[in-house]
Parts: sequence; C-alpha cells; structure tokens
Amino acid sequence: MRSEELKAIYRALSEAVDRLEFGPPVSYVYNPLDYAREPVEKYLDLAGNSQKEILFLGMNPGPWGMAQTGVPFGTIHMVRDWMGLEGRVGRPAREHPKRPVLGFDVEREEVSGSRFWGWARDRFDTAERFFKHHFVANYCPLVFMEESGRNRTPDKLPVSERKRLFGLCDHALQKAVRVLQPRLIIGIGKFAEERARSAVVEPGVRIGRILHPSPASPVANRGWAQQAEAQLKALGVL
Repeated sequence: MRSEELKAIYRALSEAVDRLEFGPPVSYVYNPLDYAREPVEKYLDLAGNSQKEILFLGMNPGPWGMAQTGVPFGTIHMVRDWMGLEGRVGRPAREHPKRPVLGFDVEREEVSGSRFWGWARDRFDTAERFFKHHFVANYCPLVFMEESGRNRTPDKLPVSERKRLFGLCDHALQKAVRVLQPRLIIGIGKFAEERARSAVVEPGVRIGRILHPSPASPVANRGWAQQAEAQLKALGVL
C-alpha cells in the first residue's frame, strides 16, 4: 500500500532530522513527525493511498497548524471537522512557552491552513474527493523558533545547516514522488517551488507554483483563493 510506503519514508526522515543540530538564532526545534506520529499516519492513510495527479508542496510546519495536528497546513477545524482526523499528540522535548503544543485541544487557527484547506473544501466538497487526485506535503518537517518565539523559516538557516537539512528533505521528497507518481508538483510559494525543481528529476513531472496563503503576505490578504484559482488555471489544472 502506498500509505505504508509513505509512513516508512516519513519515519526515516523524522529520525534523520532529529540527529541534526541547529545553532543560534534558532533556540527551539519541533518535529511533529515524531511527537504527532499518530495523526500524521492517519493523514497518510487518508490522503496517500492512491496515485496522485497533483502534489501540493509547502515549506515547513506552522506553529498553529502542522505543529499541533501533524497535518500540513493543518489548522484544527479543517483537520478534525473536514478530514475527520484526530489522534494522540505528545510534546516536543523543549517547548517555547509562547508556542505550546496543545494538539487537538488548540483553539487558535492557522490562517494559511484555513485558506488552503478552505479552498479545497469549497472546490471539492469532501476530503475524500480532494485526496482522490491530490496530496499535500511539507518539504521540511521541522519548526524553527528563536528565543523570542519568532518563527524562522528553513531558507533563513545558515548555509551549513541548510545543506544537511535540505539533503535529507530532498531525498524524502524524491522517494514520495516515486510512490505517488504525480504528473504535477505545485509549490505553495516560491521556496517550495525552487526546492521541488532542485530535488525532483523524475521524467514527465511538471513543476509550478501558486501564491502562499500566509497572512504575512499583503498580496495573499487580497483574496488568496481567487488568485490561487487563476494560477491553477494557468497551469492547466482547473
């Protein structure tokens, strides 16, 4: 089963990134593939059991999304109420007091996740219909935080740290693509598109991009779903 192959890929990635070390300004590193393994693997059972037409690729977990639920862009109400997923979530070894992991008890929504999965719900109605031809993954499984609690994205890490991390993430992405066999990888944002172009060499796989739904982007705050739909149509998807 494809989902079992994906579980093996992400378990190996989880163990590999846990062996990495990160220096200042990163003070806290969360690995939801580890402490949220139960909902992670329920998501893979739901979403990863068939060949896909499209693989949507994000950057790394958000503190109120995948960091809480184990699901990419996994804002709580979309994971629990739309996908029907729940599961036991532990805690990271070191936890920032401003960014606690509350699992499925978290009350705060992740805006990026509400936008992305809200679009999927509005377009496809049910999670099963969406996942019939689509899969969503994050390139990097780790959350990085500075001492202040500020999020630090993987592209802002020092070159030596990026090189080791990206090597592991590239390898996992390559293996996932071979399992899922998508014809198109869509980077959710420029970083994800660039990493897909660098890592994926499978023949016949196209790579494109849509706007990232982050509220930190002024452009995304002006009707993200409508802009994403126009970009998807330009890619020949809708």
